[in-house]
Amino acid sequence: LLNGKIKDIGKDLNYKADMVIDGSKQHLSAGIIDEHSHIALLSVNDIMANSAMVRMADSLNSDDINIYRNLAGGVVAAQLLHGSANPLGGQSAIIKMRWGKTNDELLIKGADKFIKFALGENVKRSRSQNSIRYPLTRMGVEQVYRNAFSQALDYEKQWMEFKKTGKNLPRKDLMLDATLEVVKQQRYVTCHSYVQSEINMLMKVAEDFGFHVNTFTHILEGYKVADKMLAHGVGASSFADWWTYKWEVNYAIPYNASIMTKVGITTAINSDDPEMARRLNQEAAKSIKYGGLSEEQALKLVTLNPAKLLHLDKHMGSIKIGKDADVVLWSDNPTSIYAHANKTFVDGKLLFNREKQAEIEKSIAHLRARIIKQMQNSDEAKMPAHKQPEKHLQCDSLTGYEYLQGEQ
Repeated sequence: LLNGKIKDIGKDLNYKADMVIDGSKQHLSAGIIDEHSHIALLSVNDIMANSAMVRMADSLNSDDINIYRNLAGGVVAAQLLHGSANPLGGQSAIIKMRWGKTNDELLIKGADKFIKFALGENVKRSRSQNSIRYPLTRMGVEQVYRNAFSQALDYEKQWMEFKKTGKNLPRKDLMLDATLEVVKQQRYVTCHSYVQSEINMLMKVAEDFGFHVNTFTHILEGYKVADKMLAHGVGASSFADWWTYKWEVNYAIPYNASIMTKVGITTAINSDDPEMARRLNQEAAKSIKYGGLSEEQALKLVTLNPAKLLHLDKHMGSIKIGKDADVVLWSDNPTSIYAHANKTFVDGKLLFNREKQAEIEKSIAHLRARIIKQMQNSDEAKMPAHKQPEKHLQCDSLTGYEYLQGEQ
């Protein structure tokens, strides 16, 4: 590893090195990439039909301990997505797990631009006859998309007319700017999805407006429409074996990822959960059991394939000379339930070292004990601490205020 890149691969390499690691009896893999995450964000949702102007980069929290916990699970990068309360959600932030860096330093410079779309129950939330939610129906969701794309094209015409004539300067609209980028395929869509009818719908709408969906995420009925997805050119990022946690997931099966992979769709396994992110290697391995994927195919579900979905495969996702030095040294075969990440490198820097973890925890415990002792010896009035329980943001989490107040 040199200057953050993989310099060479082979035996008996003759290089002077600042660090030499004995990896015997261990397994080396490319770092895990999580296509769908909500860690390191202060807020993920707002309630309106089109919030394409919202940027997850503005909601980053580089102090989130889940960044370090992800490193402990071999995760080196993730797409941080807006939630699923809106048909057209906010703009993604694609980060590396550069623990200790600032918000801006987490972002992968030069990465393509992505945006979160959503379908299904979370979008309409019409659970009562008195709901004032818009849209209220799945058919209404389709109309929201068609209206948004049509408005974006009209907005483009206004600017073209102004540039031609110098008259009638249009009002700058950040929402329509981002929506137009989608239609022009300058910003790529990751869409929260479950039901085959809606998956078909969004592909048809996209084709009507001359673009294609980049990724269907969750996509638990993808096995039903895999042939249509392949023809459209869309990838998939799925759960390994989540199902029946709400109505629209009743027809999910654990063979989903394997079927889509065998059809030829670029398929990944994502977390959508900070705890699951720490065991994505095991989630990927489930497709060896369910569907008979090889170990190599299974590992690609959380390394090279998500890199392809995020258009980062020229730089990440596999161990290859010239690629970013984002690698993990495992105690066992990473598709084994007994494997844990011993060392995780990001840009060639050792950011998680299990050998040092005991020392780190001992140091923290010592510091905590010292602070508590100082508090006990203080003459100041004592009052109970009111620490809020740790909250994990997911697709349907509502506001940053509720999150910070512990009222989610």
